[in-house]
Amino acid sequence: MPSAPPLSLYSVIIPARNEEESLPSTIDDLVCAFTVENVPHEIVVVDDGSTDGTWATLLRLREKYPTLKPTQNGDLNGFGRAVIWGLDHSAGDAVVIMMADASDAPAHAVKYWRLLNEGYDCAFGSRFIKGGEVVDYPRVKLLFNRLANFLVRVGFAIPLNDTTNAFKAYRRTVIDGCRPILARHFNLTVELPLKAIVRGFTYAITPISWQNRKYGEAKLKIKEMGSRYFFICAYVWLEKYFSRGDYRRR
Repeated sequence: MPSAPPLSLYSVIIPARNEEESLPSTIDDLVCAFTVENVPHEIVVVDDGSTDGTWATLLRLREKYPTLKPTQNGDLNGFGRAVIWGLDHSAGDAVVIMMADASDAPAHAVKYWRLLNEGYDCAFGSRFIKGGEVVDYPRVKLLFNRLANFLVRVGFAIPLNDTTNAFKAYRRTVIDGCRPILARHFNLTVELPLKAIVRGFTYAITPISWQNRKYGEAKLKIKEMGSRYFFICAYVWLEKYFSRGDYRRR
């Protein structure tokens, strides 16, 4: 079993763009789960250039939930930029990236926290191993997902078969060890876990569930992301096979 210092604060990083309808239930479910399980936490929701009432909703929710810390990520927007902003404006020695649309189960975020406290550097969930589940996943996106993850798994020779899912948890030392973070869009979802693996951080893989959003529209556009995913995968692949271990954890 890996050995690592005990953790004191769990930072939930949630990028949010036009999610005024989803956020109330998402935040409520998170706070309830963490309170029941005695997980010390902060919830850093990053308003990523919303044009609806997302910011007003967050300010209203902050009055109800003291652990909620809403913030706005400046002039430049994008999923990756929002996550990086949240990482830079959070205080936890462990972080978990979650979606605003309630597609990720709070109970599994708690499971990640437990795994990190067992000594792992990273906790990676998979929706596609025994015990995992997807509910109402769009068929075309599912096909692209499985193909992309198969290519990543083979190209990097890793056991993880759900690299592209954003819902993962890390010790702060991993985030610092993966800098500089290059991805500015959804390709960040593969940059962080692949860099963590390539750079020698320990990780556990556990089954998780995913359910489609109830409100709003999905932000990921496959046709816009193909080249960006390829760029990040190629970048980290070159590091894995040609950097001679210069960036590995010491």
